[in-house]
Amino acid sequence: MPKVLGLVVEYNPFHYGHLHHLNESIRLVNPDYVVAVMSGNFCQRGEPAIVNKFARAKIALMHGVDVVFELPTIYAVQDAGGFALGSVGILHKTGVVTDIVFGSESGDIDFLKRVAHLLTYQTPEFEVAFKKQLKLGYSYPNARKYALMDVLDKDVNKLSKSNDILGIEYIKALIRYNSNITPHVINRIGADYNDETFRGKFSSASAIRKAIKEGLFETSKEAMPKFTYEVIHEEFQAGRGPVFWENLEFVIALFRKLKREDFEKIYSFNEGLDLRFYESARETGDLQQFVELVKAKRFTYSRIRRAILHVLFEMDKEHVEKSNELGPQYLRVLGFNEKGRELLKMIKKNSSIPIISTASLYKQVLEGVEKDITEEKRLWDVDSELYLWQFEKDLLASDIYTFLYPNKSTRTAGMDFEQPVRI
Repeated sequence: MPKVLGLVVEYNPFHYGHLHHLNESIRLVNPDYVVAVMSGNFCQRGEPAIVNKFARAKIALMHGVDVVFELPTIYAVQDAGGFALGSVGILHKTGVVTDIVFGSESGDIDFLKRVAHLLTYQTPEFEVAFKKQLKLGYSYPNARKYALMDVLDKDVNKLSKSNDILGIEYIKALIRYNSNITPHVINRIGADYNDETFRGKFSSASAIRKAIKEGLFETSKEAMPKFTYEVIHEEFQAGRGPVFWENLEFVIALFRKLKREDFEKIYSFNEGLDLRFYESARETGDLQQFVELVKAKRFTYSRIRRAILHVLFEMDKEHVEKSNELGPQYLRVLGFNEKGRELLKMIKKNSSIPIISTASLYKQVLEGVEKDITEEKRLWDVDSELYLWQFEKDLLASDIYTFLYPNKSTRTAGMDFEQPVRI
């Protein structure tokens, strides 16, 4: 079997830090092929991507990725745990990925494995520490962080960095899937993930997006490889970007249509979040002020932004929990190169879930899977109803995303059916 490197990315947008991570991952693993699982039109912080998924897939392919798969929307807009279950699930279910590399602030893979095992096989000691922190009023992620600090007797800073937190979740997901994929870490360089100060070549994606929002697109050019800049510039010129979180302000009108019990049916609405959404939507028409009104010790900004999308996409608790139990139900191809074409043939033979390369054929793909199951031709790890629910959420996310484009003439629905796979 060839060595296949798997990466989990958002590339929102692709910058020099991402290029370093990609090149160092390839140097570390020396793979025959590189696969990226990429968030689609909405990202893990609960925000729309600055340009659409096809443009970002094109950029990935031009910088050394061989195949880009879309992370289904229902995983892309969950917390770190759900995000990891989806992304690692895609890599695992290809049946060919041998290694995964992720950035890390600590660079300590053994420590991350210890934490992941502790969280997966929770000891009574950890359970007591965790419940104590929840009772003190901390949010779920912070309560877990401080409980780990108590049990491991480690400095909290080593458990609070975004890449390490995600890395722990990736390892937990590998354990969950009983996967043979080998995890590796490389030290993250450049500005902190949440640093919005523009710092030249190694600025964060957050800083680049902020600069663009402030009208400093030419300045942000310094932090992006040439091809990234060219593709993004092309998208902006066509009126298909930039897209920002503030463009979602219309959701407040939607929230005013809902009763409190309607919010209760949506995934992530617990601990009184439903009441805060219901009341806050009646107190303001400004999206940022809405978030500030909802904000509490238990509810981080990212969680609130994700919850907004959960309502918008009608992500009910039953289907999301089932998705987290069973994992992704398909491999959606956004793009590939010639090497990627070879790899896709291997994946087609080894994957436990079907490949969708032409969105308009997604129902026919499912019919083929069901026929194989009936005729006992092949074992598939697919729940038909969940497959349709997950994929149709991707279609909905794309249709909402195009509505956010600056140029009104480009706001047509059907992106997934009209955009060809990037080759």
